[in-house]
Amino acid sequence: MSITIENLNKHFGSFQALNNINLNVPTGKLTSLLGPSGCGKTTLLRIIAGLENADNGRILFDGRDVTREHVRDRKVGFVFQHYALFRHMNVFDNVAFGLTVLPRGERPGKAEIAEKVMNLLKLVQLEHLAKSYPHQLSGGQRQRIALARALAVNPKLLLLDEPFGALDAKVRKELRTWLREIHHELGVTSILVTHDQEEALEVSDEIVVMNHGKIEQTGDADVLYRRPKNAFVAEFLGETNAFEGRIEKGAWHYQDFTWPLDQQGRWQEQAAVGYVRPHEWRLSGNGDKPMLEASITDIQISGALTHLAVQPLPKGEPIRVSFATSEASKLGLKVGGELLLSPKQVYVFGQSELIDFAI
Repeated sequence: MSITIENLNKHFGSFQALNNINLNVPTGKLTSLLGPSGCGKTTLLRIIAGLENADNGRILFDGRDVTREHVRDRKVGFVFQHYALFRHMNVFDNVAFGLTVLPRGERPGKAEIAEKVMNLLKLVQLEHLAKSYPHQLSGGQRQRIALARALAVNPKLLLLDEPFGALDAKVRKELRTWLREIHHELGVTSILVTHDQEEALEVSDEIVVMNHGKIEQTGDADVLYRRPKNAFVAEFLGETNAFEGRIEKGAWHYQDFTWPLDQQGRWQEQAAVGYVRPHEWRLSGNGDKPMLEASITDIQISGALTHLAVQPLPKGEPIRVSFATSEASKLGLKVGGELLLSPKQVYVFGQSELIDFAI
């Protein structure tokens, strides 16, 4: 089922939570609403579900206007951060609950319900816990049961609101992989709310980056990471180092360093910020002019990556540089050592617009 949102606005008193939202969620895709706390992503999810009403605008499911439909008529499944399992019911009964409360004419027979519940428990790999109670389960297991319960009623749309937020990092990572696999197997149109950039980049077919009630950019992980539309998206999707420079004569200039821009002559002379991600630095060589001369102040080895804290010389804000550990081990890096650094890629923004990028 496809979701279309047109010109949606929502106020809470004088505060505008959503500002003219327009969005298309493709059928069968997993779309993430990503942004900082208070950006409007959960409010948007609740309006799609029918748990909240918009001030104006429309919501269409497969082209059908559901803006004023009650939540029970939208055929939506929910998975929340807090599992909301019934503590007095065992796992089997929790998953079966949505089926047992259907109107008599729609309710499957007991044998059909039992078969469906066990199939769902097999899907989430927890059929051996059918007779267990929620307090006997780990957090990750409870969240799997919550998903099975949401899927039991054959929802046309699955909504997940920070589903892994209460879990530790290791379990979150495991469940992200699992969710991706389950989603691809079932193909249910799904919308995930998260503030975790890594989570969104890892599981989503499409990501909607939100800020202050607006959509900043929509696209897949590769597009958003490599072609950010503005400074907010560049900064929010991963760590960046920012350098205040200027555009002149078709190039971005930072001190004595020049980064050529495409389509020379198109851009007016203006102040512009260049962003370089920590892993997008290289050591200068072959006579090329470095962007920075810097002194290493700290070295941290983190598995496959080695992170350096460096201090630009003669002055400047400290920045972070990352190399593959296999590469770093060959460079003889040490605290106090000096590096000549050049960027592999610079994102340049003037007046909040993307000026240029390199691939």
